[in-house]
Amino acid sequence: MLMNRRALLGATFAAATVGTTSRASAQRQGWTLPEAHKPRVITLNGGLPAGEIHVDPQAFALYWTLPEGRALRYTCGIGKEDLYESGTFTIGAKKAWPSWTPTPEMIERDPEAFEQFKDGMPGGPDNPLGARALYLFTRERGDTFLRIHGTSAPWTINSAVSNGCVRLTNAHIAHLYEQVPNGTKVVLH
Repeated sequence: MLMNRRALLGATFAAATVGTTSRASAQRQGWTLPEAHKPRVITLNGGLPAGEIHVDPQAFALYWTLPEGRALRYTCGIGKEDLYESGTFTIGAKKAWPSWTPTPEMIERDPEAFEQFKDGMPGGPDNPLGARALYLFTRERGDTFLRIHGTSAPWTINSAVSNGCVRLTNAHIAHLYEQVPNGTKVVLH
C-alpha cells in the first residue's frame, strides 16, 4: 500500500482526534511536535520488502516499508540505557487503549515508580501505552513484553527513555495501527 496525500491527511486528522488529554497536557507544557518529527514518505537505500517494520535506534526512526522502495518514517522513542532489545519479532496482537502492567523487572529496577501499578492500569489517555499498542512476539518466547505503542508524553519521542519499548505519539501509533496487520515482521536493529 502506497502512502499518499489522503493517508497523510488522515494522520493529521488522527492527531486532532486521538488522545485529547495527552494533547492538552503537552500544550500545558508549551510543547508542539517539531516539523522534523512528523511522518514522511522516504526512499529507502536497500531492498527491504514492503509490509515490514524496521526500527533504527541510532536515528530514533521507525520505518513502515511500502512498495517501490519507499517507507513511511515515524520519529520514535526507544529503550533507555541497556534496555533496548534488538532482534526480529512478529506482531502477535494489536490493542486499542490497552491496559498496562509493569514487568517484574521494571518494578525491581524502580519500585518507587512502578510498584503502585503492579496489579495493572486500565487503558486510557494517561496509560503509558497510549492510544494503541502492537505486541511483539517471537516463536521461542511468545509475548516478549516489548511493544510499539503510543505515549501520553509525546515530547519524549526522539530520545532513549522507555523501558525497552518503541514509542510513537498517540496520533502516529493510531495511524500505523490501521496499516499494520497481525503477523507483520518487525526488526529492531
